[in-house]
Amino acid sequence: MVNEIKDLVIIGAGPAGITAAVYAARKKLNFSVISEDIGGQAAWSGDIENYTGYQFITGPDLALKFREHLKTFSFDLQEGVSVLKIEKGTSNIQPPTSNFQIQTSNGKTIETKTIIIASGKRPKTLNVKGEKEYKNKGVTYCAICDGPLFANKVVAVVGGGNSALDAVHSMLNIASKIYVVNIAGDLTGDAVLIEKAKASNKVEILNNAKIVEIFGDKFVNGVKIERSGKISDLSVQGVFVEVGLIPNTQFIGLVKKNDLGEIVIDSDTNTSVNGIFAAGDVTNGFDKQIIIAAGEGAKAALAVFRYLSRN
Repeated sequence: MVNEIKDLVIIGAGPAGITAAVYAARKKLNFSVISEDIGGQAAWSGDIENYTGYQFITGPDLALKFREHLKTFSFDLQEGVSVLKIEKGTSNIQPPTSNFQIQTSNGKTIETKTIIIASGKRPKTLNVKGEKEYKNKGVTYCAICDGPLFANKVVAVVGGGNSALDAVHSMLNIASKIYVVNIAGDLTGDAVLIEKAKASNKVEILNNAKIVEIFGDKFVNGVKIERSGKISDLSVQGVFVEVGLIPNTQFIGLVKKNDLGEIVIDSDTNTSVNGIFAAGDVTNGFDKQIIIAAGEGAKAALAVFRYLSRN
């Protein structure tokens, strides 16, 4: 049942959602934040050296700073909750108004005048034999979260971009050996991350290669790799899948999206639907960076305030 109408609901609590919440709280808006976790993709990052104000901070530590900042404000935070559906319709509160209704995984319906979607992205899967069977049994999508479980073991990191290289960097002092399985002809991440990977004698880079199967018994003990048309086995105890991300937009069909499923926004974070704004990696913005997501979150909250003031 709907108990009240919110000024704003922020979906997601990564850098964009948290910054939006800070700005919304300072504007004294009546708002809720709905998120499965605090920190979003930032919490998965290893060493962060390009976030203003910190010459160096880890992803988990930055997520902790985010949480501490949120605690300085009073608002409705629904952590561990996901959004199932967003609809636009007539309020059941009198007098009736045309607002948005948000259905959540805890069985609640929240009615709100505006929404900021800052739900980020989730990892892509390989869709190969054995991947589902060995998920959490050697197959993982977060080196920061699960890396310590593979101490002194041989692992494969799948991918060649910044996510994969960040995972490699995180595992350098943990794993005994790291294979980088990259489908492209060369690594495509930041130069500094490529240099760190190539400088380590623990790392072996396999370009023009792809995993076609993951196998084992109770846990992963190897992968089959296709390279130059030939299939070979690689003995590993862990597989870190870092082949890109998919935007978390499955719960909303109201707004315009691009071919990648990202929400299309303008320079003021407006979507194609009045009253719905979006910020961070869930949007079609070109550069996916923590500091850019935070900036977009601030813009979105200010845009909401202007929208509510006009309406």
